[in-house]
Amino acid sequence: MKKEKGKAIAFALALLCLGGGVKAIRGNVNMQYTAQAEQVASLETGAKVNLGISAKAAYLMDYATGTPMFSHNEKAHLPIASMCKIMTLILSFDAIKDGVLDMNEEITVSERAASMGGSQVFLEANAKYKVRELIKSVVVCSANDSCVALAERVAGSETAFVDRMNERAKGLGANDTLFANCTGLPKDPQYSCAYDVALMMQELLNNEEYYEFGKVWLDKFNHPEGRFTEITNTNKLVRFYDGCDGGKTGFTNQAGFCLAATAKRENMRVISVVIGGENSKKRFDDVRTTFDYAFANYTTQTVVVGGEPIEQTVNVSGGKEKCVKVYPARNAYAFTKRGEKSNITLETRFNSVKAPVSAGEEVGEILVFKDGVEMDRVPLLAQENVEKANFFDCLRDVAQGWNAR
Repeated sequence: MKKEKGKAIAFALALLCLGGGVKAIRGNVNMQYTAQAEQVASLETGAKVNLGISAKAAYLMDYATGTPMFSHNEKAHLPIASMCKIMTLILSFDAIKDGVLDMNEEITVSERAASMGGSQVFLEANAKYKVRELIKSVVVCSANDSCVALAERVAGSETAFVDRMNERAKGLGANDTLFANCTGLPKDPQYSCAYDVALMMQELLNNEEYYEFGKVWLDKFNHPEGRFTEITNTNKLVRFYDGCDGGKTGFTNQAGFCLAATAKRENMRVISVVIGGENSKKRFDDVRTTFDYAFANYTTQTVVVGGEPIEQTVNVSGGKEKCVKVYPARNAYAFTKRGEKSNITLETRFNSVKAPVSAGEEVGEILVFKDGVEMDRVPLLAQENVEKANFFDCLRDVAQGWNAR
């Protein structure tokens, strides 16, 4: 009788196991990492540093965290000329990621695209060009004809593409931007600001393929039947500034000389934007000055390494396995000022996780704090699949627990 009673209890517990059991508590906090790091110096409007920038507007920020280091008229509405092409490139890379466009696809160039003036690679109307080459020409030599060819392929017309540009800008928080075309050629109303251009440049830099083209100095753009156009990077800093591997220039009589550029040294990548420079030399000098200031005064530390499993595991209810290893979805950084100390701490928080679990499924997060202030949240992903336990799995677990008594 006692033996039969034990079997009944085991059977009931197995059913409870299949029903999910006791869920893990959301918000379970594990302090797993503490490090001394230099203090973040965010922009202090009451004590701005004077870098002697001559442009009408400027903005300097850390790429990884978006922390500003310097600003000057950063929200002023100004024409930005060919820096509009940053958004054209973003949408082109979006289309590639979405499977709408392929790097090796050939685009037939329209009469309209081939007729664009200004900076161009002299595309032939009705000829076919690979997407890769068109993107390269936009990045390297600011080709207006390639921009329109890409826009027409992605959205059907430049007008429809411009609508997408404006929508994408708003999604990035670039609320002081209005595009009228995909090239930046003069057309009213059309404007942006240094802050918004920095946000757009930050988004563009999330595309690893961009760097393949951004650091090109000299190249040949090939046309059908053997003709080619020599192209030179309009961003001179990719050759003359250590660490600069991307950027976008712009010039019209209305906008003046503009530049958005990025440079990386060690773990820190920065973005600098200047609008309305007096001449080409001064725009490069202004950006070089901001880069020098950033690398001399700030640093970036990696505090979470994406893809590497952490020590903690997350409990899984109702699964063949009782827990699963987890890893951060991406890196997290602490942007800090040299010479000043602060406390960087991490917290892990796990969700209530119930089987089945798929590898790559989000099961928690790591919170990054600097001096007690939250700076970032990184998703934690399951490293492997966990199948749902069946009745016999649960019965076995109950039996093992019973025998261990």
